[in-house]
Amino acid sequence: MALRVIRAVIPTGAAALKSANITQTAGVHTSSRKSLGYGFLAYMLGERTTPRFNQNSKIITVDGNLASGKGALAQKLADQLGMLYMPEADIFYLDKRSGSERLPVDFNGMCSLEKFYTDPKAADGNSYRLQLWMYNMRIVQYADAIEHLITTGQGVVLERSPFSDMVFLEAMLEEGYIRRQCAEHYNEIKHISICEFLPPHLVIYIDQPAEEVQKKLKQSDKPYLHNVPLSYLKAIGSSYKNLFLPEIMKKSEVLVFDVAHAEQVQVVLDDIKYLKFDKGPWLEQDDVTLHHMRVFVEDKYKVGTLTHIPKFLPEITISSYKYDDMYHAYKALHGKMYAPGYNSDSGDKYIWLK
Repeated sequence: MALRVIRAVIPTGAAALKSANITQTAGVHTSSRKSLGYGFLAYMLGERTTPRFNQNSKIITVDGNLASGKGALAQKLADQLGMLYMPEADIFYLDKRSGSERLPVDFNGMCSLEKFYTDPKAADGNSYRLQLWMYNMRIVQYADAIEHLITTGQGVVLERSPFSDMVFLEAMLEEGYIRRQCAEHYNEIKHISICEFLPPHLVIYIDQPAEEVQKKLKQSDKPYLHNVPLSYLKAIGSSYKNLFLPEIMKKSEVLVFDVAHAEQVQVVLDDIKYLKFDKGPWLEQDDVTLHHMRVFVEDKYKVGTLTHIPKFLPEITISSYKYDDMYHAYKALHGKMYAPGYNSDSGDKYIWLK
């Protein structure tokens, strides 16, 4: 029985961008509009997306190898352009987005980033579970980004997106961290899921030699990053240049900077202002298609089920007995047994979550 851990998720250029007077918000889709229910009736009553859009209404992603300065550049761009900054999703993204207490890893993909770097060829399949779970987290985060853009009109800058996850899969496969069958399963999942989303308007890639990346990792305060193989870092860089960038530039604007220039945000902004943003599926969108996209990305359960392809792989398969034990263990956690607003310790009526 394939592992399905049930989780509740609560429900043209830079010059013009820079001059736009939009206040950066602290959280995802926090406008007053988001507190209202949205659906077909709202659309019929006149709710439209395009009037909220301006030159600033774009999704920008910053990609690069480990420790290449993606987060710093993404944060600076968001500050300068009045956009929302979304840091890279980790395995606990669902807990963070809902503001709930961090759950054990058994309910967050049954994987560990630290274990991956210390024992990438672990026999228990941790490496592939990590890759698959991280893709799920980035899918949900990207849905949040599109939802925020459509709902508020404010642009978003993300540190990495699900569109570039292939580079890590290819690097893992090249290094022998995962089996070929796992790679085929992942590619099948990505093929039927990523097509449901509009790609970023702009992808910024920070190019840093693998030797420099490894040197930075050795200076990290996280001991498990000190011994990341140079061959793995080179494989990531190679996959970016040979697979991801040639593919994404067909539908998104792409800018490439070395680390020295990426650290100078004004240099990046000056290059952005010359982009025309004249390609990609975003140009084909109107209020009707954006309505359907908004309904889709607001349904996080539907977004999450995009990656559910039943297939027997030891790495992601558990017995029905273990699944049943995990399900009841999850329901036994504080706050997971009863619907919000009901207190089982009082005399109030309560509802059991099935």
